[in-house]
Amino acid sequence: MRGFARAGLFALPGLFLSVGFATAQPAAVVGCTPSASAAGTQTWRCDNGITIVAENGARFELKDANRDGHIDSVELSSKALLVEVPKKPGGNPFKVLTPQAIAAVRGTKWAVDVAEAKTSVFVADGRVGVSRRGRGRGVVLKPGEGVDVEATGPLTVKTWGQPRVDSLMARLGQ
Repeated sequence: MRGFARAGLFALPGLFLSVGFATAQPAAVVGCTPSASAAGTQTWRCDNGITIVAENGARFELKDANRDGHIDSVELSSKALLVEVPKKPGGNPFKVLTPQAIAAVRGTKWAVDVAEAKTSVFVADGRVGVSRRGRGRGVVLKPGEGVDVEATGPLTVKTWGQPRVDSLMARLGQ
């Protein structure tokens, strides 16, 4: 069954989404409903309490790995997402996977930005574990902290300056 949505092109089981295109399968398949904003961002509200704000032109896949009808991860390949996940005890953490990194949480609000060969992760609220995809020790970010993940080099946690935070949040309509 195919329908049309403003949000983008996606297909199951991986639910490919490219914001800005027009063909889509119903988002309700993974329990999420998209809506556009005046800022050009796309907001996905999911029935498990997860909210995802996508920068205009972001390319990502919503995933339901355990096939329970609810998203449990996002595969982000370009641009930025702002993700808010309600706190939940135990269980598997919600993850954002990029070409360079994995950011995982059980409850928080954070942004992930993919540009060329680097992924940047910033935490607005809560804590986020970040590691290189497939290898190495990770770091834990607290509110106001971020990390840039590249193919090599250490994962260095830094407190982001307000201009960098403001720039990223503005791209996400915040």
